[in-house]
Amino acid sequence: MIEVSREGGAAVLCMTRTERGNALSAGLVEALISAVETCIADPAINTLVLTSQGADFCTGFDLSNMQPAAGAEETAAIDGALLWRFVRIEHLLATLWHAPLRTVAVVQGRAFGAGADLFAACDVRLATADAQWRFPGAGFGIVLGTRRLGEHVGVDRALAWVTTGASIDAQQALSQGLATGVIPAGAWREHLTPLSVDRPTCAALRAAARTDLRDADLAALVRSATRAGLSQRIENYRNTLRKKKPEQASAQQ
Repeated sequence: MIEVSREGGAAVLCMTRTERGNALSAGLVEALISAVETCIADPAINTLVLTSQGADFCTGFDLSNMQPAAGAEETAAIDGALLWRFVRIEHLLATLWHAPLRTVAVVQGRAFGAGADLFAACDVRLATADAQWRFPGAGFGIVLGTRRLGEHVGVDRALAWVTTGASIDAQQALSQGLATGVIPAGAWREHLTPLSVDRPTCAALRAAARTDLRDADLAALVRSATRAGLSQRIENYRNTLRKKKPEQASAQQ
């Protein structure tokens, strides 16, 4: 589900789950975590670049295999499995946010839900002119990534985007600080300035610049996900999507 390549001191992770718009299945999340942690463990890598194949960067939390529960016991099992998937996504986002190297995301097309959170978790955030973002997870009661988004665009704007399900285009993302650059498709290499510090210095600078709130972010997510009826809230959200745009209901947060 991902391809990994090396370009000098940069590792490029490319999501290849194009048939689902690179939606974050459990398997894709685990593959990304493994690849990111492998890059962090390699002292020769100073930059991690997250890209994707296909029309869209990442359409969010993959809902395609969800089935309605038949009873209380099955509902509890489904809710528990969903909670674990969200926890693993938060682990991926926190690992990127606190990585001891430069992180880069390159977006084309849709970056929705957890896909938008992936983008916001990176240092350098490049996008093509057709890119668009949405943060709809709050629509089914999940608190994920909002603080990191607020670091870029301000708390008030982040809350407005998250609570209204706003759609953000590339120019708005650039002007408000969500994106750091708008680039032609495939041109991210030309827009990536070489680092002038070694990796230990980069790691020390990042640690000094970012308060470590991983425990608080995880706790906020778990509290939101353990409210009763997680799978039903998601099903209600999917039904809303079906009424608006049926093709979105199966693959997006």
